[in-house]
Amino acid sequence: MKNTKENNEQWTVKEKNELLKFLFERMPDRSKKSVRAVLARGQVFVNDVSTSQFNEPLEPGDIVAIRLSAPNKRVSLRGVKILHEDADLIVIDKEAGLLSIATNNEKDKTAYHILSEYVKQAHPRNRIFVVHRLDRETSGVMVYAKTPEAQQILQNNWKQLVTERTYMALVEGRVSENGTIISFLSEDKTLTMRSSQNEQHGKKAITHYTVFKTSRKQTLLKVNLDTGRKNQIRIHMQELGHPIVGDKKYGSTTNPFRRLGLHAHILAFTHPVTHQKMRFQSPVPPMFMTQFK
Repeated sequence: MKNTKENNEQWTVKEKNELLKFLFERMPDRSKKSVRAVLARGQVFVNDVSTSQFNEPLEPGDIVAIRLSAPNKRVSLRGVKILHEDADLIVIDKEAGLLSIATNNEKDKTAYHILSEYVKQAHPRNRIFVVHRLDRETSGVMVYAKTPEAQQILQNNWKQLVTERTYMALVEGRVSENGTIISFLSEDKTLTMRSSQNEQHGKKAITHYTVFKTSRKQTLLKVNLDTGRKNQIRIHMQELGHPIVGDKKYGSTTNPFRRLGLHAHILAFTHPVTHQKMRFQSPVPPMFMTQFK
């Protein structure tokens, strides 16, 4: 099967093959160099997922599509690395120092704005929709929706669809054992989160932490969330007596990296439309490891 419309082509795979070989066979009128270029730009889609892997295995029934109108993935996005993109979602690795969304003081230097401009390269009506947020000084994996439908499904079913949220937290002092913190969080007039053991004083927050590496002055913790409250990890680490490095707002007295020692390491979830199991990982920032050599 082949469809041609607006510079797009599509085929259904009949037998096992590798992607680049399959493209050469289906596009004999193009030079091999031009076929490789389309693949490298991320304008080849297998089952609606953009790929640039020349040796990606194909199975009978797979749909291979060329979409020359899709954004060129060779475009450099400052502060953002795209880990995955399909018709419904964009998963990124965000650098520390970049806002997730706009504030009253900053409109353009945000992951939202960068991705909005990126998708508009394919079509000026394309949009990005916020699903969740990371603090400005927190780096790592986060997901945006490309349709309001995908956004609503993820937001309304976040606890059911998200199967893993793992953070790496570099905290002050030596943490000797693993544990779980449960409290109720609320926000005061200064926009600072407060923790209480009284369920009448906020929303329940559950944080699990595991010692990953430790030294006399610092500990690197692997942190998993059962809930996703604002500043949850930051206030729970303060409550533990080991504030996150660089987090002056919540009790830190050191800031060796001029950033928050918090990194969104792993995000795993069920795709809101295709129901595919997805898992994305961002490496631990090397600066977090310097104290443990």
